[in-house]
Amino acid sequence: MKERLTSNSPAEKRVLVFSAIIALAVLVSDFLTKIWVIRCFKLHESVELIPGLLAFTSVRNYGAAWSILSGHVWLLFAFAVVAAVLLVVFFRKICEGCPERYFALLLLLAGIVGNAFDRIYRGAVVDFIHVHWHNVWHYPIFNVADIAICCGVGIFILSNCLRKSSEKEEKK
Repeated sequence: MKERLTSNSPAEKRVLVFSAIIALAVLVSDFLTKIWVIRCFKLHESVELIPGLLAFTSVRNYGAAWSILSGHVWLLFAFAVVAAVLLVVFFRKICEGCPERYFALLLLLAGIVGNAFDRIYRGAVVDFIHVHWHNVWHYPIFNVADIAICCGVGIFILSNCLRKSSEKEEKK
């Protein structure tokens, strides 16, 4: 694995800028796709993109993933704010100088902000990406922010599995 970044180094600044640009692009994409869905689709309207596999279906999620805590908008918003604040405050410590973790956490933050905005501004999260297998199986409908959250968490977990923690390295 590559060397770790040091705080305030030019390399760290490049990684932060690159990651922030990608995260901002994801956040803007999330925002624009949700506006598009609201303006162009009636609630529960569905358009098949790949018959029997992929559709755009306009729904509102009043909860978190898989509608957990449905109807508790303020509680979910509070969780999002706490998570975002903790990510920002402990950002460098969590990243441990690993470039991929900067990217992962900023993606995660973009997803949190995108869905939190929906919860406060619209009272529910706008979801529209519908993956299914004909009428046999349906994955919960999701959005761009959800993709960012899942990718950010996935990259972070992979990084933790493939890299030794800096504390373990220091002990050796």
